[in-house]
Amino acid sequence: MTARGFTTAQEAQLASLDSPFKVQQYLDSVPYSDDPIYRCPASVLRDRKAHCFDGAVFAAAALRRLGHPPVLLDQRAVHDDDHVLALYCEHGRYGAVAKSNFSGLRFREPVFRSLRELVMSYFESFFNIEGEKTLRAYSAPLRLERLDGLSWETDDGAMDVIADRLDSIRHFPVLSGEMERNLSPVDRRSMAAGLLGVNEAGLYRPPRDDG
Repeated sequence: MTARGFTTAQEAQLASLDSPFKVQQYLDSVPYSDDPIYRCPASVLRDRKAHCFDGAVFAAAALRRLGHPPVLLDQRAVHDDDHVLALYCEHGRYGAVAKSNFSGLRFREPVFRSLRELVMSYFESFFNIEGEKTLRAYSAPLRLERLDGLSWETDDGAMDVIADRLDSIRHFPVLSGEMERNLSPVDRRSMAAGLLGVNEAGLYRPPRDDG
């Protein structure tokens, strides 16, 4: 074990991810998890499996080794799962690394001038299997170094605390009520593109109103 609690092999794997894009490539290379558990970064490396939340926390740990602070941002949805991003900043512009079951909700180059601008780049690709555009709000950034005492990089038990913090932190709406009422459905080609390579078992399925 190394000083941080990773094995030597795991530290070597992290060291090989020497750019944000390589962090994204690693997340893309592992299956999307439909397991009802959270995995810390060390467990992601061990199991080679991650879902959205696991992937974002893993990316934050990997980005930290590149000199970026470990920062998460939650995207809140309706009739859908939330989506979590690991943020990074280069030359005063924001980018993101993310694990998703949907092809359009992953990497963003660091070209966005504000967090809202970055978040809204996900809007059209953020939809559920009913073809509803579901993004509704985004959180203030959560700085994970403030939770280092929980050993979040190597302890699965810290993941529930992080998830609770993300859920309770201030969120900012992205739509007015009128905008929400006037949203158009997702077209078939966009649906097909977004679901490319999807793990069906990991999809959120909105409850049906049988009334």
